Amino acid sequence: MNILLVTMEMNIGGAETHVLELALSLKAHGNNVYVVSSGGTLTLELEKNGVKHIYAPLKDKKPSHMIESIRTIRKLVEEYQIDVVHAHARIPGFICGIVCRQTHTHFVTTIHGIYRVNFLLKLLTNWGEKTLAVSKDIKEYAIREYHLKPENVFLTINGINTEKFRKKDAVVEDVRFNPSKFKIMHVSRLDKESAEVAEALMDIVDDLNDQIPEGVQLIIVGSGNHYEELIKKSVGKGNIILTGARTDVDLLLNHADMFVGVSRAALEAMASELPVILAGNSSYGQGYQGIFEKDMLELSQNTNFTCRDLEKLSLEKLKQDIIKLRQEKTEEMGKYNRKIVEESYSIEKMTQDALGIYEG
Repeated sequence: MNILLVTMEMNIGGAETHVLELALSLKAHGNNVYVVSSGGTLTLELEKNGVKHIYAPLKDKKPSHMIESIRTIRKLVEEYQIDVVHAHARIPGFICGIVCRQTHTHFVTTIHGIYRVNFLLKLLTNWGEKTLAVSKDIKEYAIREYHLKPENVFLTINGINTEKFRKKDAVVEDVRFNPSKFKIMHVSRLDKESAEVAEALMDIVDDLNDQIPEGVQLIIVGSGNHYEELIKKSVGKGNIILTGARTDVDLLLNHADMFVGVSRAALEAMASELPVILAGNSSYGQGYQGIFEKDMLELSQNTNFTCRDLEKLSLEKLKQDIIKLRQEKTEEMGKYNRKIVEESYSIEKMTQDALGIYEG
């Protein structure tokens, strides 16, 4: 099968990593896979593994960029005799919908989050003939807000590479980890609207350092349009490390004692046997769930571990939970976390979900 995956960009992020892992797995299953995006760090991973990446300016709604993207994708569909176009996110979905109508190509999408909805945006949205949603609440949202037929919307997952993300000996020489300190890690895209948790952790790190006997080291991984502001905020604080965007997050996680964050990044930390505090960004409708434990599984899965529609992040609660988690025996918690990922978030399941709607 000739498959074209289309997304806005291939920088570090949950949806982008989903596309990367899906592309590599579909190729391993014997398909010809191509990825179109506006580029980014993860294109190197695609090409290193034999998946061709093609540039198109898919990151914004400028008419000239949308026209160029339509032309580029149509040319690819015709040149590579594409059987299925699989779009990820709203702008690629709209553009691919136009191309697929013109070329009579099978068109599917994956919805990775909950988007702002109004009349105009609905007109600029096309979720394809069939749609995958990465959580139960996103599926319900898509049916409710876009009036999609329930029989055409299917649940999928963020598949995690458990061979890569696992507990292992790891040495990252270019990051100044202090082995004697309690290390808290956060991984996220650090745009203005998605850096709330990073800033919260920076706000409480000195208090934590005073209350935890061995002291604290905070490691924030990611980049974005708010990254330089975070760098300025960290000046003079030797217990904060900002690494920028990294492709070796699996190695970095093995230096951490706990993880704070949401979604794919939280699942990757769980696969690495770390205890996790689920805390999200209010700009995305996310809130605070706290320490992930067994009785929280269904609630977490229903929102793809994003804390959607929960109470807003509280600095005091976050601080108390970090201190509590540091005092608990977390080895059993870490093993349970990995078991959940192994049983419910495999790349093979994600791949079969996609193939099922390609072939259905």
